[in-house]
Amino acid sequence: MSPIDKPADRDGAREAILGKVRASLGVDATVDGQSGARAAVVEGRLENPVRHLTPERVLKPRADLEALFASTLAAQFATVLPAAQFSDVPGAIATYLRQTSLGPRIAFGADPLLEALPWNLEPGLAVERGAATAGTEIGVSRAVAGAAETGTLFLASGPDNPVTLTFMPSTHIVVITSNDIVGPYEDGFQIVRKLYGPGLMPRTLNLVSGPSRTADIGGKIVIGAHGPQRLAVVIVRNTAD
Repeated sequence: MSPIDKPADRDGAREAILGKVRASLGVDATVDGQSGARAAVVEGRLENPVRHLTPERVLKPRADLEALFASTLAAQFATVLPAAQFSDVPGAIATYLRQTSLGPRIAFGADPLLEALPWNLEPGLAVERGAATAGTEIGVSRAVAGAAETGTLFLASGPDNPVTLTFMPSTHIVVITSNDIVGPYEDGFQIVRKLYGPGLMPRTLNLVSGPSRTADIGGKIVIGAHGPQRLAVVIVRNTAD
């Protein structure tokens, strides 16, 4: 082993380099790698998140945001199903399944909103509750928010909306209220913060903007490459502010 290869020499060289980096950043290595001023900046940003630039295309009234959200979803191979009120959701789903020649068996978690829907009005639907299994063909979830900026659904995982329902079934149906459709991503994350409280987040927050697809193979779009082949979004419009 040559002198330069000795562990002590390597450690010394490493610390010398890191020391120069810390000096240029004004970091005190004796305070867990953070100076008091830098830690204060981090804490301030966590308590009061700074908004990024908002695209002009989402600086619109609520009704226009809903239209933009729906059109952007449709452009990404998703099907948009309007519902005037919550009681219309089972009918909208049943009609969609018939029109696409899909089976009547659906599954959803313990979400209170989904549980309260009048599924009995559609006796042709076979409703199952719980996480998706290998045999689950159609999963139903509720989105906590939707960003019109890119037609993106915010899906928080948990017992109410098991994450398996988002990825395992070949068909994924998502219910969202028009009041939860916002312009940019930042407003969607703000809804999540209000739901879960300061410093808390769901175990996973999945952002979905259409059925699974890829163009990795020959540059051609392949639908259902890594997840559902179909995505349908029920937008409930008649909701209280």
